[in-house]
Amino acid sequence: MSELEQFRKEKNELFAKEAESPLTQEQKKEFKGLNYYPENPDLIFHDLGIEPNQEEQIVQIKTSAGDTQPYKILGKTRFEIEGTSCELTVYESTEGAGIFLPFRDKTNQEETYHDGRYVEVETENGVITELDFNYAYNPYCAYNENFRCPIAPEENTLPVVIKAGEKRFH
Repeated sequence: MSELEQFRKEKNELFAKEAESPLTQEQKKEFKGLNYYPENPDLIFHDLGIEPNQEEQIVQIKTSAGDTQPYKILGKTRFEIEGTSCELTVYESTEGAGIFLPFRDKTNQEETYHDGRYVEVETENGVITELDFNYAYNPYCAYNENFRCPIAPEENTLPVVIKAGEKRFH
């Protein structure tokens, strides 16, 4: 079993059984597992620079609850997918929760959560050491409307299809 397959198995177990699952008790009764795209090695990027913002800037990102949440803009990272230039703004939580990288792509209307997905990244010395879209995931509000989640900003809409990570929850 690959590292990604093991991660997905453990996430399904957490969603099905654990108290910290975003699923309601009713949803857990019928839960058979999350839907994922097959692993795609072409959507893994290493050592991506973050072009820092010239001045410290705090922005308000809309949430699923209709309010906003503050985030600091760290800068932009650039990469290429199948010959198409892509750019994402990298944020940092103002509440100490770390790096935040929300994104939208051309799958949001049909296959993935309509308000975008998130992907975890680690940074070291201003560089994203790995950006792996195979680990892209839905915010908790995609499963349960009782959660308040930041919505991926329009500026973080990629001009490509990201067929990796988690699909829409049904």
